[in-house]
Amino acid sequence: MSFSSFMSTIKQKSNELKGEVLKFKNKKFLNAATAGTALIARADGDVSSEEKKKMLKIIESNDALSVFKTSDVIEAFNGFLSNFEFDLDVGESKAFEALNLLKGDDVACRTVMRLILSIAAADGVFDDDEKAVARKVARELGLDAADFEL
Repeated sequence: MSFSSFMSTIKQKSNELKGEVLKFKNKKFLNAATAGTALIARADGDVSSEEKKKMLKIIESNDALSVFKTSDVIEAFNGFLSNFEFDLDVGESKAFEALNLLKGDDVACRTVMRLILSIAAADGVFDDDEKAVARKVARELGLDAADFEL
């Protein structure tokens, strides 16, 4: 293989990786990620500032999630929280509807699942209510909760 062929292959692989990361930059993924975090953050009845900060920190440091503007993330997250404030059933329904749209995209579903588990642990406690919500989210995403030790 010539050097130019080698460099061409490297460039192609680099573009493929970038494409993998950027494929998450869509409204469907953003909504699912923020819906899942809203569900888990409010599972114990209180959305702590630690949970909000943790969500932003994860999004900013995760390659797949950092493609979103922080203001877009906050807006989407607050939108799901406001649905819960309006009515708990409406909030839950809207959140699970957003999660359901990712079903079938295993990588995206697993990324969202890891995100919400990280948020659940943000306040130092992963209680039974949060575990129950995490199991429901896993089922909604078509994932096996046991894969995440739930």
